[in-house]
Amino acid sequence: MDASRIREIQRALREQDLDGWLFFDHHQRDALAYRILRFEPSRQVTRRWYYLIPSDGETVGLVHGIERSMLDELPGPKLVYSSWSSQIEGLQKMLGGRRRVAMQYSPNCAIPSVSMVDGGTVELVRNLGVEVVSSADLVQ
Repeated sequence: MDASRIREIQRALREQDLDGWLFFDHHQRDALAYRILRFEPSRQVTRRWYYLIPSDGETVGLVHGIERSMLDELPGPKLVYSSWSSQIEGLQKMLGGRRRVAMQYSPNCAIPSVSMVDGGTVELVRNLGVEVVSSADLVQ
């Protein structure tokens, strides 16, 4: 993903009053994430990864230590987690100070082709004090 693509996404985020777009995947379930990020994993995805494009500033990823190179082709620093608690800490660091982020989520699964993030992950982000909104408008 090049800098102009990131700026284009950041502009759209600001227009929708969003603090960022949080991408998440596990076992390559979210084809939208790979298409939007223009990213092809070099190996099977067996651990959760997260990638935040903030409305302003530098992108950041969160990867498991076993697959620490998973997001290497995407720009920005990568945080590494190795346990459930360090995954939560990494998410808190990534999302600190943000109030609203888009994810591949659709309320009531109204748009199933966008609703790729599981309910537990949405709850996890919400429990960190961040409102999760649908990325459907951004995807279009």
